Amino acid sequence: MSQQQSSTKHPSTTLRDVIGLDNQPPKLSESVLIMIDFQNTYRTGVMALEGAEEALTAGARLLARARAACAPVVHVINDGGEGGPYDIRAHIGAISDEVAPRGGEPVVVKQVPNAFHLTDLEKTLSELGAAPGSGKDLVIGGFMTHMCVNYTAQGAFNLGYRPTVVAETTATRALAAPDGTVLPAAALQAAALTAITDLFGIVVAKVDDLPE
Repeated sequence: MSQQQSSTKHPSTTLRDVIGLDNQPPKLSESVLIMIDFQNTYRTGVMALEGAEEALTAGARLLARARAACAPVVHVINDGGEGGPYDIRAHIGAISDEVAPRGGEPVVVKQVPNAFHLTDLEKTLSELGAAPGSGKDLVIGGFMTHMCVNYTAQGAFNLGYRPTVVAETTATRALAAPDGTVLPAAALQAAALTAITDLFGIVVAKVDDLPE
């Protein structure tokens, strides 16, 4: 059997396992929920994602569970400036009604994929009692899987947090690969989530996979 065939049957050990990190999903009641870029941007037009509506529905369920568990919630929104699909001053760039902030839930505005970069997210989390090392985990859902979800999970890990991504609340889109072929959204989705599980965080498939 060739090495390629063998590796297909036997996946490599993750970096998390190599360095001794656990893969136990956190209790939602002991976490802070970060809702990333659940904007109308991704529901229509040039940035429409495959599975966006299903992911939004799952995101609304996750948000409802977090609120019921009295877990703090932070909303993140990407501002791409006026006139474009990320214009947060217009309906196209607004947070979707189904997951809109309420009751003073903070909203952090970002301009790059990593929601921690040049934003108030880390300060906001600290004010919620969730500084790195506080024992509070971060639960992440939102758009896009390979971009802002991935890089925010990485940013959280680099700061000493323990992030968990809820897969069914995320979505992405088909892209052209470097060789000119089309990489389907499902393949990119799987690759992005798998990359997160190698080191940066835990991934659970469903909202209900998170214990209370």
